[in-house]
Amino acid sequence: MGIQKEDVIELNLIKKIEIKETKFEIKKINLPQVDMIMTGGTISSRLDYQTGAVKSLTKPEDLLRFYPEISSIVNLSIKNPFMTFSENMASKEWIKIAEIAQQSLNSPAQGVIITHGTDTLHYTASALSFFLQGLNKPVILTYSQRSSDRASSDAHLNLICSAKTAISDIAEVMLVGHATSNDDFCHAIRGTKARKMHTSRRDAFKSINAPPIAKITPEKIEVLAPHKIRDNAKKVKLDAVFNEKTALIKFYPSQNPEILDYYTKEYHGIIIETTGLGHISESWLPRIKKAIDNGMMICAAPQTIYGRLNPKVYTTGRLLEKAGIIYLEDMLPETAYVKLGWVLAHKNWKDQVKEKMLEPVAGEISERIEY
Repeated sequence: MGIQKEDVIELNLIKKIEIKETKFEIKKINLPQVDMIMTGGTISSRLDYQTGAVKSLTKPEDLLRFYPEISSIVNLSIKNPFMTFSENMASKEWIKIAEIAQQSLNSPAQGVIITHGTDTLHYTASALSFFLQGLNKPVILTYSQRSSDRASSDAHLNLICSAKTAISDIAEVMLVGHATSNDDFCHAIRGTKARKMHTSRRDAFKSINAPPIAKITPEKIEVLAPHKIRDNAKKVKLDAVFNEKTALIKFYPSQNPEILDYYTKEYHGIIIETTGLGHISESWLPRIKKAIDNGMMICAAPQTIYGRLNPKVYTTGRLLEKAGIIYLEDMLPETAYVKLGWVLAHKNWKDQVKEKMLEPVAGEISERIEY
């Protein structure tokens, strides 16, 4: 109930009650072992009644206090390297998560669940897809759009479906979360094909240019697309490197090409979100050619999100391709940014950047767009 301050005549404290918090323990029973890496975000937050905003939970166990059902599916071992909202994430956090995930994947744990904020979750998912080589078990990134203590929170279904997927035979990096705005089922989306497509809906993440890998309910998993199979005997190799002198820029009408002069001074690679089938104003051509001739790697990704680039259809595309721009098929701009930073961090790949960017590593390029 809310009462406007001007309508309050007098306010008195009648009685003060001390709330004793009972200790919550994670019970260990004969269930599959899964490691959970908590990194922050709304799923790891609760409402702060003093400010009306949400704040991070102080202890990892607090999440399971709200959703103890997950403990009837798996035995959880919780790791908490840091707590931050995802807009504050950078490559050093991606690397830290990858290091912990690798240790878990090469242990008796059956899978890994990572709780994460939604704003940059698809960047982290892409990074883990490239950083964890030779994946042997499921790696699940999950989230919520509403804090865990709200009755409308999406965390409950997302965590249940994540636990189910973490012990499945799907050895992929995946986002698991609401497929609709209702509490009916979740989708498992390949880490390099996921994108946040709504600011607040519970089904904010969608699979772009590819079908989801699976449909999950609390009762069962229905596989929807080909995937790598679990192999507990394999060992995951860590390749967690990133060149931060990589940029992602969006082309727009009347944009001054002088912006390239800034990046050329210090940066090593740029992803440009191009219009249509892969176009930028022809006024950019001289500066693009100069930047590429000076060693800058420039790649094109689709601003439209859906569909595939094709520089062969129009003259502009042919000229840009001739200037040296690498056209990245249907790769998402965010995934392209992460992959370029990863590729450029390998100094021994200096002469193979184009080949490496166009070589499918983690399903980032679709052979055919069917969804």
